[in-house]
Amino acid sequence: MTGKKEKASEKREKRLQEISLLRTIPYSDHQRWWSEETIAVVTGANRGIGFEIAKQLAGHGLTVILTSRDTSVGIEAAKVLQEGGFNVDVHQLDILHEESISEFTKWIKEKYDGVDILVNNAGVNYNLVSGNSMEYAKQMIETNYFGTKNMIKAMIPLMRPSAAGARIVNVSSRLGKLNGRRSRIEDEALREKLSNLETLSEELIDNMVSTFLQQVEADTWQSGGWPQKFTDYAVSKLAVNLYSMLMAKQLSERPEGEKIYINCYCPGWVRTAMTSWSGNVSAEHAADTGVWLALLPNEAVTGKLFAERRELK
Repeated sequence: MTGKKEKASEKREKRLQEISLLRTIPYSDHQRWWSEETIAVVTGANRGIGFEIAKQLAGHGLTVILTSRDTSVGIEAAKVLQEGGFNVDVHQLDILHEESISEFTKWIKEKYDGVDILVNNAGVNYNLVSGNSMEYAKQMIETNYFGTKNMIKAMIPLMRPSAAGARIVNVSSRLGKLNGRRSRIEDEALREKLSNLETLSEELIDNMVSTFLQQVEADTWQSGGWPQKFTDYAVSKLAVNLYSMLMAKQLSERPEGEKIYINCYCPGWVRTAMTSWSGNVSAEHAADTGVWLALLPNEAVTGKLFAERRELK
């Protein structure tokens, strides 16, 4: 087992070095579909991965809207970037509350008349490796899935038409892979329905998380065939990944010039407050794939899950 871990660590380190090299290669003029007029919204961007995503996008010359649940903390984070010469604005946003989302979208519409990129980074995780408490399962599902979903629904009408297409990037997890080695749902019938784009629906995803929460409340979730590690987090991110696939299908029907591409990515086990600083990936590296997806040249990549700039099959 130790040998496997060492090999995985070496492989990850090698890939991170490759990505570091890729980041030194500037985008060519014909690849740069964006400008300082391009508006990117990053949720939960006052610290950690979100802050790094905001910083890197601003570093590429975009105008970034940094959002934070706590107004004063958000202002301080934005100030750091503004003092670095970046074009960054800030607004309070709590994705748990629909009235907060509504107020934010109204402000965006009035001030910027729309957005081009949405990065859904805001989320929570209360479980560490050693435990699998369900104490905060409801809050985790409501934030990571319903909050993200509500944000997507609110922002789609504000996404501006362009030849390159608007972008939605969801910070998710490989723990939310439907057929993942560590996060497999044992119910074969449900798994089959969820994996088939013809039968996948918002109602089906909502029912899945609702069933999970009912079993958590009844304390029967352990026999329910759910992932046995980071269970509530895995279920919340599975829902995000599935909803992104569903939205990709629906959004692909939009005419040319009005396309919206939506993808998810796994940042890895990151050294941030969310992991109590126990991760093995820096926030800078963790942000990279999200920024890369947001800025992809005019390519119709959509409905996929990525990690380290590669699609996870």
